[in-house]
Amino acid sequence: MWLVFKKEIKELLRDRKTLFFMIALPLLIFPLIIGIVGFVSKQAIDKAETQVLNYALIGSQYAPDIVKELQQPEKFKLVEIEGNADYTSIIRNETVDFVLEIPENYSNDVLKNGQANVKLYFNDAGLNLVYRRVNEIVKSQSELFQQSAFTSLGLDAAEQSALIEPLVLEKVNTADDRENWGEKIGGMLPYLLFLICLTGAMAPATDIGAGEKERGTLETLLISPIDRNKIVMGKFLTIAFAGTMTALITVLSMVIWGLVLSQGMAIKFVADFMAQIAILDFLLIFLMLVPVVAIFSAVLLSISIYAKSFKEAQSYMGPMTILVVVPIMLALLPGVELKGGWAWVPITNVSLAMKELVKGTMDYYQLFAIFGSTVIIAGALFAFCVYWFNQEKVLFR
Repeated sequence: MWLVFKKEIKELLRDRKTLFFMIALPLLIFPLIIGIVGFVSKQAIDKAETQVLNYALIGSQYAPDIVKELQQPEKFKLVEIEGNADYTSIIRNETVDFVLEIPENYSNDVLKNGQANVKLYFNDAGLNLVYRRVNEIVKSQSELFQQSAFTSLGLDAAEQSALIEPLVLEKVNTADDRENWGEKIGGMLPYLLFLICLTGAMAPATDIGAGEKERGTLETLLISPIDRNKIVMGKFLTIAFAGTMTALITVLSMVIWGLVLSQGMAIKFVADFMAQIAILDFLLIFLMLVPVVAIFSAVLLSISIYAKSFKEAQSYMGPMTILVVVPIMLALLPGVELKGGWAWVPITNVSLAMKELVKGTMDYYQLFAIFGSTVIIAGALFAFCVYWFNQEKVLFR
């Protein structure tokens, strides 16, 4: 078994593609991609906020105050249009970014003229922030009109507040910052970790099963004096080692990049988040990934043994990504918690546990169910893998 394991590990370390999936991907590529996506998103939002918007104003004579607010050349540019213009067409052909239509009853005397319905025509399909930027202007005018009406009615501040909002439902959040951030970030963490572990195990699994068939070296291995069960164990350990190393490097990458961003670059959000998560939490996240990797390894090795060629193995392994994502999605559904039967559902229970660890609300007794169920499933799948490898009709399809 160890002879096979050492032989596979040597071949694994010689394969640059496998090393890329195991080390470069979780340590550098994924953090780099996430960083680039964040940077590009911020640039897009900044551009949308500072872009000069072309606009047309209908009924400007009724709202000189809004006309004045829109006279900011660094933000807005007036475009004259005909009174009977098709607003949809001129927005679609990008003559203007929006059309603002002021009604005749627009007035600061709201007690006399009632509510004015100001219409904003714009294309809301993309990121343009038109509504937010125009609404800031209209909202400020609305508050001035409201204040004027209250003054004419002789209402004090308390009466004004009561009139605006007779009933208030005050939200008192009992969750601390860690629980709030953990709910948002912890739920997404399994997507990243599971898929990276699966990818890290997939490359060697394809090679040491289907790859050996294709190269014709599997027959040589089978006629060697090594017991078949030990051959399977050696190959299984190789795949599990690759997946586990990928998991370890991924978790270490999270810690390292978290420290770099929080301590080195002093990013407050990351610093607050990292300050609330202990090393023990990261260690438990890694340990829970180990039996999950064992499940992936057993399934991937079974597929690789069955496949006739490298390409066929890749075709069979591709849909595994979807099969992994489904139990992670279950962990995000409302009402699904790390209690009762859910603590025994493989992959879903680990996803829930990761979220609880990040939130700081983990019930550590549930670790027995998590490790117990995951190890049992992994053992059963490995037993199937051994059975599968001993089937001549499978080995020589």
